[in-house]
Amino acid sequence: MPESCDCHLSVSEGYEQLRAMLVTHRITLDQREKFYSSTSPYDNANAQEEVITQYGPLTHALKSEEQAMHEEEALNDNHPGPNHFELDQTGGDRKHRNATYAKRRKAVLKYLERKYGMIQDFCQKHKTTLRYILWGTLLAGYLAMVIAACGLNFHRALPLFVITVAAIFFVVWDHFMAKYDHRIEELLSPGRRFLDSHWFWLKWVIWSSLILGVVFWLIFDTAKLGKWQLVSFGGLIVYVILLFLFSKHPTKVHWRPVFWGIGLQFLLGLLILRTGPGLRASQWLGKQVHTFLEHTDAGASFVFGENYTDHYLAFKFLPMLVFFSAVTSMLYYLGLMQWIIRKIGWLMLVTMGSSPVESVVAAGNIFVGYTESPLLVQPYIQHATRSELHAIMTAGFATIAGNVLGPYISFGISPAHLLTASVMSAPASLAVAKLFWPETETPKTTLKDAMKMEMGDSRNLLEAASYGTSSSISLVANIAVNMIAFLALLSFVNAALSWFGNMFDYPQLSFELICSYIFMPFSFMMGVDWQDSFMVAKLIGYKTFFTEFVAYERLSKLVDLRKEAGPKFVDGVQQYMSIRSETIATYALCGFGSVSSLGLAISTLTSMAPSRKRDIAAGAVRALIAGTIACFMTACIAGILSSTPVDITCHHIFENTFASGLSQNTTDVVSCCQSLLSSTVAVGPGEVIPGGYHSLSSLKNCCELLKPSTLNCTWIPD
Repeated sequence: MPESCDCHLSVSEGYEQLRAMLVTHRITLDQREKFYSSTSPYDNANAQEEVITQYGPLTHALKSEEQAMHEEEALNDNHPGPNHFELDQTGGDRKHRNATYAKRRKAVLKYLERKYGMIQDFCQKHKTTLRYILWGTLLAGYLAMVIAACGLNFHRALPLFVITVAAIFFVVWDHFMAKYDHRIEELLSPGRRFLDSHWFWLKWVIWSSLILGVVFWLIFDTAKLGKWQLVSFGGLIVYVILLFLFSKHPTKVHWRPVFWGIGLQFLLGLLILRTGPGLRASQWLGKQVHTFLEHTDAGASFVFGENYTDHYLAFKFLPMLVFFSAVTSMLYYLGLMQWIIRKIGWLMLVTMGSSPVESVVAAGNIFVGYTESPLLVQPYIQHATRSELHAIMTAGFATIAGNVLGPYISFGISPAHLLTASVMSAPASLAVAKLFWPETETPKTTLKDAMKMEMGDSRNLLEAASYGTSSSISLVANIAVNMIAFLALLSFVNAALSWFGNMFDYPQLSFELICSYIFMPFSFMMGVDWQDSFMVAKLIGYKTFFTEFVAYERLSKLVDLRKEAGPKFVDGVQQYMSIRSETIATYALCGFGSVSSLGLAISTLTSMAPSRKRDIAAGAVRALIAGTIACFMTACIAGILSSTPVDITCHHIFENTFASGLSQNTTDVVSCCQSLLSSTVAVGPGEVIPGGYHSLSSLKNCCELLKPSTLNCTWIPD
């Protein structure tokens, strides 16, 4: 026992000696109070410089104090049994140290807070300069990238160069107009006053010049291409007359929006369909849209497997709507979509004289559907006039949204014609609407109000994409169930009609046959060949009584049969149409106007303006008729301007090749001969009708050159 006690006392004495050594290394209490009595980080720094301990500056002393504390705690943990006095003294020191460290942390945080406030104040004071520096740096980097791309391969970088130049032009234009709008208006005011004072005789000179120009153009164009362009022009005039005769207020028609709408249609069609750059640009844009939509395959194959194309409509067609809807929502979040819609709407407003609400909705229908475009002016719909409500519905029925063009392109329909039709139908819809239901009231919505468009509720780009994807669920489901229901209904109607016709020994009676006779005059007035007008009439029937999806799906089958170059008639039934007829049909079907969409349009507008329910329902049927005729007028413009490229060039190729004895085995000659043979109708010996208005001699020469298996060359008369 004594030995153990001695051992214990020796350990205790050693512990006390070690503790005394650690305490002597600490700074004094006065020094500690001198350091922490300061009120700011800057005072602390000064105090730190002043306080010098016997072991060096204060920072070293604090460090030594911290090390001593850890060593003391370690010693306390290993101490076999300190008395109560030592525990109390150790606990008091520990509380004192914790309070010291809390004060120290508070001082440091206060210092950092002050520095952060200084930085924030600096950024707030110079935010404009900093923003210019940031955007200037990004713009300089982008321009350097464009210049480098053009230097490497200008032809490859030409689209990027054109897009860049156009973007810079419009940005500078917006900035210039916003800054000098009033000065420009003052500068142009003398010219405006001159036009106002002499407008009575100037308008007759302008309109007379335009009419004479159109007449002479038609004369020369008809002499070059044939009579069908003249038929399309006559059909356009007939449609305008019919709209005027059945107008709501024929005596109150304002002809400015009518003529300007048709003029913009013609100008757009002329630029895209008849000029080389315009045609190449539309074809390039259509190809890019098709390539862009092909990226849907990545998601579809991942979700549905590699064999997803086995169910083409469900797993290839509908996912395109989801993808495009997400992209459209992202463009809305960025504000790009609203910017484009404002520009197009402003153009139609200043040229056609339409109201701001009508112009914005018509421009929006190029990109979004007839249920989404009224959202652009939702606060003003309840104050719209009855003519404006009619124009809003007409614009929806006369156009097709950009987010559904992808499925039609996947059907095999020409993307260039679909894009052109979608743009041309916007001014056409307003022209028809103002003719069929003229404005008799004063619009209350101003231009400034209508051009205010919300940026959306999304907080970032990913949320916008997610919102667009989610919102497409109803669209995809609606299309899927409508396709199922309408195709099943069509099959049932055809079976019922065949059963009814069989009672009169006419089992061929069908929905398509009835539509072919009802809509045949309308298709013929568009400039469709008499033989093809019955087939186009069937497609119009599908579109009117079902949906444009069904119509384009049937048109795609006709296009595929023509490309296969099989026999044009099988058992007396025509299998496909000419390229010109397909083109006109593409424009005539490019609209949402159908009986099935009538109820949805009424319910959509009624939910936005419940107090206008009666006015909306009263004008819905007239809007459906007006929207359908607007599509027909767009098809007439396409018939005037479009020409079957193969047929036009092949007349000259056959004339120069077969008449002059040049080499016949060339690519152009073979291509023209294939087109001629595929469009030729052969009934029997001596009863052969060449397609494309070609001569029998050209057909005979092509038959001898290619020796086709689908045509007996001996049937061609000399």
